[in-house]
Amino acid sequence: MKRSSIILGMTAAAVIAGCTEREEILPGTREDPRAILSGGVPADALAADVAREASTVRLPKAVQNNAWTQSSGTPKTRVLHASLSAAPQLVWSADIGAGDGRRNRITADPVVADGRIFTLDSEARVSATGTNGAAIWSRDLTPSRDKSGEATGGGLAVAGGTLYVTSGFGLLTALDAATGEEVWQQDLGSTGSGAPTVFGDLVYVLGGDDTGWALERDTGRIRWQTSQSGDVNNVLGAPAPAVNDRFAIFAFGDGALHGTFRNGGLRMWTAFVAGQRRSSALAKVNDVTAGPVISGDRVYVGSHSGRLLALDLDTGNRVWTAREGAISPVLVVGGSVFAVSDENELIRLDARDGVKIWSKKLPDLLKLKQRKASEVYAHYGPILAGGQLIVASNDGVLRFFDPTTGEMTRSVEVPGGATTAPVVAGGTLYVVGTKGQLHAFR
Repeated sequence: MKRSSIILGMTAAAVIAGCTEREEILPGTREDPRAILSGGVPADALAADVAREASTVRLPKAVQNNAWTQSSGTPKTRVLHASLSAAPQLVWSADIGAGDGRRNRITADPVVADGRIFTLDSEARVSATGTNGAAIWSRDLTPSRDKSGEATGGGLAVAGGTLYVTSGFGLLTALDAATGEEVWQQDLGSTGSGAPTVFGDLVYVLGGDDTGWALERDTGRIRWQTSQSGDVNNVLGAPAPAVNDRFAIFAFGDGALHGTFRNGGLRMWTAFVAGQRRSSALAKVNDVTAGPVISGDRVYVGSHSGRLLALDLDTGNRVWTAREGAISPVLVVGGSVFAVSDENELIRLDARDGVKIWSKKLPDLLKLKQRKASEVYAHYGPILAGGQLIVASNDGVLRFFDPTTGEMTRSVEVPGGATTAPVVAGGTLYVVGTKGQLHAFR
């Protein structure tokens, strides 16, 4: 027998013998390697990227509201479905101050109460305008030691005849809503770019994307604070806290949420909006851009990096996670969650499990240059009014959509384009334009 045959036989025997050996099972917990790609959330727990059949959205009855006082995250003051004509048209425009520029931007949505529309321009000027477009009063909140235009950002809330204004100069100011006279002012010690929320005897606000404040409405004295690690990768304008009878929910720049008792500030839970789109460089920004919205026993929140969550209000435990980000507070109505996504799509998700029902592409790239895009269109909303979803955009268009199908039903021009979300009061839609004008549609 040849030597090569002997070696071949011995090799075959060794292979057969190896197959009969018992495989050793390593001890320890089995982890899903795909979870790393979804921020620690198991891939099979993420809402599926498949469209679910669109069922009819059962809308609540439209109400003839006369006020729109603050952000939509708080149920007590939220206007879920405002009365509005099916095809509103521009009736007037009024100057409110400085518009969007290279360094300064308008971040405050208008608020409405007692026949006045309150606005904040890009350089800390707050104004009150009548429902006929006439100016009532205007006040510059730039501190005496600073110059106009050195800071930007801020937000508004109005309650009980007092207007609460945050500014990029790190101040929370209470003004008499009728006259614009200062009632009190509190130094937050950091950029006050987030909109305040008023509930009970307290004003809640996020300062510098890392500190949550609760201040007394009448005096501005600090009742309590909660803080979180800072993060430099933030989007201008912090989310407004969401508050109900028990909790105040703060969302921070690093993606964390604190569920605190609203009166004493005791933290009950902490949750994170984790995960990101792997295909987008913008997903590196973990900031919470869709501020918390309390609806029933859940909190809905979304990030700039491609995640939208439903959390249990009492515990902060995740109910579901969707592979969609959101750039404005979501609208929860009729068993659905509506949002403008981080990919510039108007989306409808099933509120039960986060599965996508439909998505409609909105204008995206403003101008294409060779190998890169110069700017991306911004979209604000959606809100629900007159039986339609409404999105305001800085491409100069106010768009109306059918809530059931997502089909666009009509559009109307916004001079100069929009730079805030629309609000509706007294059957009139108000939105601030990029050139520093308040526009009214009815």
